[in-house]
Amino acid sequence: MAVTESVTGGTFGGARAEHEGILRRQSARESRARTYARALPIVPVRARGLTIEGADGRRYLDCLSGAGTLALGHNHPVVLEAIRKVLDSGAPLSVLDLATPVKDAFITELFRTLPPGLADRARVQFCGPAGTDAVEAAFKLVRAATGRTGILAFTGAYHGMTSGALAASGGAADVRVARLPYPQDYRCPFGVGGPRGAELAARWTESVLDDPKSGVPLPAGMILEPVQGEGGVIPAPDDWLRRMRRLTTDRSIPLIADEIQTGVGRTGAFWAVEHSGVTPDVMVLSKAIGGSLPLAVVVYRDDLDVWEPGAHAGTFRGNQLAMAAGAATLAHVRENALAERARLLGSRMLSQLRELQRDFACVGDVRGRGLMIGVELVDPEGDGGTGEAWGSDGAGARSGAGDGETGAAGGAAGEWAGAEDAGDRAGGVGVRGGELGVGGGERGRDRGPGGPGAPGAPGGMGGTVGAGGGAADVLDGVVSAGGGAAGVRDRVPGVRRSTAHGGGGAVTGWAADARREPRPAAPELAAAVQRACLERGLIVELGGRHAGVVRLLPPLTISDEQAAAVLDRLADAVAAVARDPAGHGVRPPRPDGGKKPTG
Repeated sequence: MAVTESVTGGTFGGARAEHEGILRRQSARESRARTYARALPIVPVRARGLTIEGADGRRYLDCLSGAGTLALGHNHPVVLEAIRKVLDSGAPLSVLDLATPVKDAFITELFRTLPPGLADRARVQFCGPAGTDAVEAAFKLVRAATGRTGILAFTGAYHGMTSGALAASGGAADVRVARLPYPQDYRCPFGVGGPRGAELAARWTESVLDDPKSGVPLPAGMILEPVQGEGGVIPAPDDWLRRMRRLTTDRSIPLIADEIQTGVGRTGAFWAVEHSGVTPDVMVLSKAIGGSLPLAVVVYRDDLDVWEPGAHAGTFRGNQLAMAAGAATLAHVRENALAERARLLGSRMLSQLRELQRDFACVGDVRGRGLMIGVELVDPEGDGGTGEAWGSDGAGARSGAGDGETGAAGGAAGEWAGAEDAGDRAGGVGVRGGELGVGGGERGRDRGPGGPGAPGAPGGMGGTVGAGGGAADVLDGVVSAGGGAAGVRDRVPGVRRSTAHGGGGAVTGWAADARREPRPAAPELAAAVQRACLERGLIVELGGRHAGVVRLLPPLTISDEQAAAVLDRLADAVAAVARDPAGHGVRPPRPDGGKKPTG
């Protein structure tokens, strides 16, 4: 039997035994609170860029990136060089809050990247090395500056694991935090999505602030994520974010932007607030700013700097290796325009991933910004977006109506609807953006042979009408035929299901409401996709309200070829799970580790 050399130099069998032994000891000795280790039973021993090698000899493409910490991937040369320079210099490695040349260089580079309007009058507070401590510090800061105590936060938020940060996160209980609706398209709390949903969310916030009987006194601050990460990769609409800035400015409420995961080019701008042109009063930063090592800071407007000495301290706020690695990372991202690279590549990846949404009913939504991408898995048989209305025998059809806000390529909103009571017209109709299509077998995009029915305008994108002698199998929309209709495929963009009936009847497939309703989240399918990805050599994270969102956080240095490999493996995993939901499409691991990563 052939064997595979492990990354530690032994045979595959020996490497596998070492791998399993380490995992057994971890399970026996470490806390039940461990998380990633449960879903990702790997033992990394070597890493470079996007690639991780495990103790069992397998190689993986890492789209977890330390939960977004590794902006430049694993062991980037500029990071290693910066660390070695400090080590070789004989400089102290931990200095509390003393001034050092390494710290000075880090602050200079950090201020060079800050949003306009903040850098010129900013102050920086070094905290304990985790992002959650920066959040705690920000809350203490705005409470001290305003003399108020309450905090405004948003549904779906995640700000850390210490008590104050948890109080502002989505799973909190018994807290001094008022919860506000965060706008989202797919699971809009108001059931409308799009700009209208964002407007309603903003109006609710304004009402809470201005209604003297809302039960929410004027707060010390508002904290928000420009893109919710753990909440399901939900980008804040730019107009809504500008509205939050105006509301807080008008009421003298400091606005805190949590850029712990979104910062350092991740979303296609150096800081995610820059997409909307918003300048917050406070920014909390961690993860990528340390260049893969622990570092966290609060940056804030100078007039908020009312702290007494020692008001927020920490033993490990003087991590010199992290400051050196962080300064090198910030400079490399800035000098090589990696934020713009993330914007362009992320847009292409989103466009390609939306093919999954069209092809598989278990993919409910694809969304993101830059290289912060989410694919939401849903129950394809659950109640949600399907509305079916049936035509009578003969020529007439009655279509259900509904829309899906996500179009195919660009993610732009698109209205999809059927016609009510088409009557004795030539059959069912489809519209997109309000354009009505009625006619004899002609489609807006793909043409299927229609019958001899009366010609008419083609349906909008995905709206099909077939009349008279019958219609061909179509990809999108509805088919109506007098003499028999062919099947309509089960999954189309923005439409939850299309159904065909032959004989003398009609075919339709749009939801009956004015808006598509999302199907139930499917965390078990998301977990199955994660396992299937791992078997195929791809590491992804899960998140979202119901842990039903597969998340991609690749390093900003990912190449086009590597991005294609990531998408191929993810698509293959989704297809396998969709074909075999009971078995979840996961094959037994191969000794050679399956596909080898690119690069």
